[in-house]
Amino acid sequence: MADARPTGAPTVLRVVLGKRLQDLREKAGLSYEDAGRALDVTHATIRRMEKAEVGLKLPYVEKLLCVYGVAGQEEIEGFLSLAREANRPGWWHRFRDVLPEWFSAFVSLEGEANLIRAYEPHYVPGLLQTEDYARAVLRAGMPHAPAADIDRAVTVRRQRQSLLTRDGAPLLWVVLDETVLRRPIGGPDIMRAQIAHLMDATDLPNVRLQVMPFAAGPHPAMYGPFHIFRFPLPELPDIAYAENLVGASYFDQRDDVSAFLEALDRMCAQAAPAHTTKAVLGGIRKEI
Repeated sequence: MADARPTGAPTVLRVVLGKRLQDLREKAGLSYEDAGRALDVTHATIRRMEKAEVGLKLPYVEKLLCVYGVAGQEEIEGFLSLAREANRPGWWHRFRDVLPEWFSAFVSLEGEANLIRAYEPHYVPGLLQTEDYARAVLRAGMPHAPAADIDRAVTVRRQRQSLLTRDGAPLLWVVLDETVLRRPIGGPDIMRAQIAHLMDATDLPNVRLQVMPFAAGPHPAMYGPFHIFRFPLPELPDIAYAENLVGASYFDQRDDVSAFLEALDRMCAQAAPAHTTKAVLGGIRKEI
């Protein structure tokens, strides 16, 4: 039987279309097996299409829409047009030699979110790093990588940063542990420039930074860093992301994401208020 082949990390649009296909199938009262028989594929293929684990083959999509009762040709053509767009690799695809597959999904989510919240206890988040600071962080994490690979990874980071100043930029709300600002990365000059960059970032209307001082004591997220993404698309729930040394976990179940949100809300209340962040940063910068 024909099957769809796995592709790289899905774009957000492919996730959305997969969820729309699932909704249409369920409204039609059809099972995975029913849909699979209509295409002469396995039920697993249908499930993987809906979970965005494979690309969307246009003939499959068109036939499924008909099976699910979508009769209007204009609606079908509109869906197929979106499917073509969803199957196009994201801009980051050309950097797949230096971008782990598990992080490609992060870049896609980041680019489509209208709200990005994060807690970072180790280093400045990539969206707010200077080039020199980014290079030092990447070199520490990729000690054996050729210089050319580090250069390409820095390019990815710089391209990601452009979303903060684009039209319709997301709100970025980050809680930084004081450790981030005290850890010497790349030397004093690089750290001073990085902190000055953070001070400038606080002037952006869509960037909100808070510092969790040592004096605040223990807090709910002492286990590690994480991100939470929120989207303007109704098909996408909030998604939480937690990274480790060799990969990452993505959470979209309501109870899981709620745990991250509750922890972050409590931390925002515990951290220094956002309107004091520039003064806090300036004080630390003078000490370097």
